[in-house]
Amino acid sequence: MDILLILTYASLCIAVFKVFKIPLNKWTVPTAVLGGVFLIGALILAMNYNHPYSEISRVYFATVPVVPQVSGQVIEVSGETNQMLQKGDILLKLDPVPFKSKVEELQARLKEARTDLKRAKKLAVQNVLARRDLDRAQLKVDALAPKLKKAKWDLDNTVVHAPSRGFVTQVAVRPGVMAVSIPVKPVMVFIPEEERSIVGWFRQNSLMRLKEGYPAEIAFDGIPGKVFSAQVSQVLPAMSEGQVPASGSLIDGSSLANRVPGRIGVKFRIDDAEFEPYQSQIPGGAFGQAAIYSDHMHHVAVMRKILLRMASWMNYVFPFH
Repeated sequence: MDILLILTYASLCIAVFKVFKIPLNKWTVPTAVLGGVFLIGALILAMNYNHPYSEISRVYFATVPVVPQVSGQVIEVSGETNQMLQKGDILLKLDPVPFKSKVEELQARLKEARTDLKRAKKLAVQNVLARRDLDRAQLKVDALAPKLKKAKWDLDNTVVHAPSRGFVTQVAVRPGVMAVSIPVKPVMVFIPEEERSIVGWFRQNSLMRLKEGYPAEIAFDGIPGKVFSAQVSQVLPAMSEGQVPASGSLIDGSSLANRVPGRIGVKFRIDDAEFEPYQSQIPGGAFGQAAIYSDHMHHVAVMRKILLRMASWMNYVFPFH
């Protein structure tokens, strides 16, 4: 965006030299150059600090990795790709045969154990059977009942359902694939239907001008020539560069010396009525640019708005960032 400002000044200088027929000599050219350095430099410093701009803004969305609760061979993939699904709709089915066999086996064993328990109770009443034998029969029933319950649960989970309203995309799983119940090996990705977040990443020297409620504007690469009014809904309170995961090692400052400082995330809420027709057309992960207009130096904000619109028009040719 700074390049646009420099090019604009250069164009104005050329026009002035041509219109007023100013000669190009050792006085006029250095004056125009030095004047541009001071003028453009002051404007850029004032504009970048008081009305920060992010060339890195993106539409974020949550995903749910689909991991079956049991391991088995996929026999059917029912989820329609990129089609809205309701909670409980079937995504895929695993081969239920081994799980049915386990349930039937445990049902037979439990039935036999309960028959033995009834017989043991009758004999115990008649003082024919020792108390410890009755307890042993009871323990067998108590041990098999939860095993059968777990086997039925495993059988039910051979059918994988949608966790909520949403859709699956880029589904590569096919019948015959071995699905395993390991969190790091999901078989597909489910995207729930919920509000997406638009986040711009700003340099840290703009921190004092990043406040909730400030007006803003967003231009998406996929919608050239359009700029939408928005508002800062939240300044994210943490940065990934400072996180400290639990480990057995202390933080080593020397290992961080060459790391980039990182950027501050700012969440936006678009309040422009003109954005409504485009909302369904913008995919998750769409890229864009954002500008925030603080309460300071309002006259400079006009220049930021003009430059953002120029950058948006440049998206007809190529993304300008």
